[in-house]
Amino acid sequence: MATSDLLQQLHGYSLTTAEILYRLPDFPKLIQSFVWQDYDYAPEFPKLQEFLDYWRTHLDGPLHRITVTHKSLVSPTELRYLDGRLVLH
Repeated sequence: MATSDLLQQLHGYSLTTAEILYRLPDFPKLIQSFVWQDYDYAPEFPKLQEFLDYWRTHLDGPLHRITVTHKSLVSPTELRYLDGRLVLH
């Protein structure tokens, strides 16, 4: 599984988290929260779109708001070269 996740990251996928707020079917004034997380390709987010399409067609709770964040875990390393010398006694 870890090898598969690494391969996805090398192909441009990033860790994507979506907070989905939806209304309860029996109590439409109440809003419930659901957190979805997977590796997805930004900015299209095909896996998230597929999940939301499933939600709309098979679940009764109407969607209220979706907040999406993503972070690329495999990125160039940040290096700083320092000019100097440290002497220890």
